[in-house]
Amino acid sequence: MTRADLDKQPADVRRMFDAVAKRYDVTNDVLSLGQDRRWRKEVLRAVDAEPGERVLDLAAGTGTSSQPFADRGAVVVPCDFSLGMLQVGKQARPELPFTAGDGTRLPFAADTFDAVTISFGLRNIVDPLAGLRELLRVTRPGGRLVVCEFSHPTWAPFRTVYVEYLMRALPPIARAVSSSPDAYVYLAESIRAWPDQQRLAALIADAGWHRPEWRNLSGGIVALHRATA
Repeated sequence: MTRADLDKQPADVRRMFDAVAKRYDVTNDVLSLGQDRRWRKEVLRAVDAEPGERVLDLAAGTGTSSQPFADRGAVVVPCDFSLGMLQVGKQARPELPFTAGDGTRLPFAADTFDAVTISFGLRNIVDPLAGLRELLRVTRPGGRLVVCEFSHPTWAPFRTVYVEYLMRALPPIARAVSSSPDAYVYLAESIRAWPDQQRLAALIADAGWHRPEWRNLSGGIVALHRATA
């Protein structure tokens, strides 16, 4: 799977993430120039989970994004559809309740979570609108949604440089550090094809969430969207 389109085949995407699992966290740190650590902190701040609250971390991968919620005393459930990611995560963080699940058919009852979050995974769900609706289903009334996703830089000259980085620099860097570099060609293209900040906010509203808003991080490379059930 080398081309990003809106008809992503779940089995292909799952195999891709299984292939990159072993060095996924290291590769992300290198490719983002360390910015991924800051983005995770912003997600943690936006979710604002209190001790004892139930948090779903969808597309959690190896659980790097989930651990900070547990450290705060929240009951966090890392969920991902890649068994390779879950296996790597369970070895590193055996205390977390890693759960296999498809973003369009979550294995949880309605109104289970106080907050749900997904970082850099919504664009990989075969039907993002269905994924957002499913997240709403498992969130209690009044609960929170936080979506952290790659977006569109707001300054046009920087946007041009950023796209050039994605398509020219990212693949050779990935070849040097990733366990499956071809997957990062797909990831780069999926970022380019993803809706901008305003269109994603509209999609969140279409899924039934209330008062969607967003904040740009790193000049709009990433956008943090929030909404209420």
